[in-house]
Amino acid sequence: MTTPRHQPRLRLALLLAGGGRKTRRLVAGDEGREGQLWAQAPAALKTEVARLLDDEVPRVLGWVKREGWRWVVPGDAGYPSALEHTSDPPLGLFVRGEMRSAPAPVVAVVGSRRATTYGRQVARVLGEELARAGVVVASGMARGVDAAAHEGAIAAGGPTWAVWGAGPDHVYPPEHKELARTISTCGALITEYLPGTSPRKHHFPERNRILAGLARAVVVVEAAARSGALITARLALDEGREVLAVPGSILSEVSTGPNTLLCLGARPMLTPRDVLDAIGHGAPTGETPTVAAHPLTAHLSAGERLTTDELVTRSGLSVPEVHTALLDLELGGEVDRLRDGSFQLRRPVLPKE
Repeated sequence: MTTPRHQPRLRLALLLAGGGRKTRRLVAGDEGREGQLWAQAPAALKTEVARLLDDEVPRVLGWVKREGWRWVVPGDAGYPSALEHTSDPPLGLFVRGEMRSAPAPVVAVVGSRRATTYGRQVARVLGEELARAGVVVASGMARGVDAAAHEGAIAAGGPTWAVWGAGPDHVYPPEHKELARTISTCGALITEYLPGTSPRKHHFPERNRILAGLARAVVVVEAAARSGALITARLALDEGREVLAVPGSILSEVSTGPNTLLCLGARPMLTPRDVLDAIGHGAPTGETPTVAAHPLTAHLSAGERLTTDELVTRSGLSVPEVHTALLDLELGGEVDRLRDGSFQLRRPVLPKE
């Protein structure tokens, strides 16, 4: 039996045989050794794999094709090379949609499922701005921060990837079926788990290593002290990726994670530009929409300080609309929040010609 290095069916058989970390590393470590490690694999494993190649592999590949998914392995078109060279690469991936990102970088945006309104707003704005800059936004499609980041990227028309902790036939959480469908049309759904695999607690830390491996940088928006987002950050550091954290309120439990990361030396994410600078990605071509692009800025004059209530009165917008607009503008570096809670343009709006 040949080495599984570039053998999609053989790799799938290994996965069906229950191939875990030990098997994955055996396969990954065989690169350049002409099958020497594979030759030392247990005879029982080889026998089981031979049986699965005849019985189960054709059945699974048939299901994958019927349901619009693909089984991709290193060497296949679209398989991300960044993931191939991690310390624990998957045997392969089930993919629905397109993963062709080159030369676009990938940034993972992760955080709490119980995100605050602030956390969801930050994740959405970040997803939008990264997508506009030509960055692939990756996350785990969970409730809270993950979903908001995907939705922001979709709103901006950019690609987004969702890495699952279950088989391709299990959308989790179930209320995200429509989100999953949309992601598959403008990005990709990704999982290493076989069809029929339900979401289990230990799958999510495993899933996080794929997120960390795909990304050039990981941004933690909100996370409790014991959080999967922090696992992703640790794995990213292990792989030499950039880690950024969004500062949060010291009174909020879900700010404990990112604030702790900042204390340990993570880069602060104050605007989406910080992420682009961290990965060395240039600004989007053309003129980026700035202050004049949002109607709220028509009610702010250079040097003037206004409170949220004053902006609501002037603009006629609702309180939630003004809060969302101010967060967007603040993250975009267009307005400053002052010590007294009022807002001021960071730079004057140039008069129209």
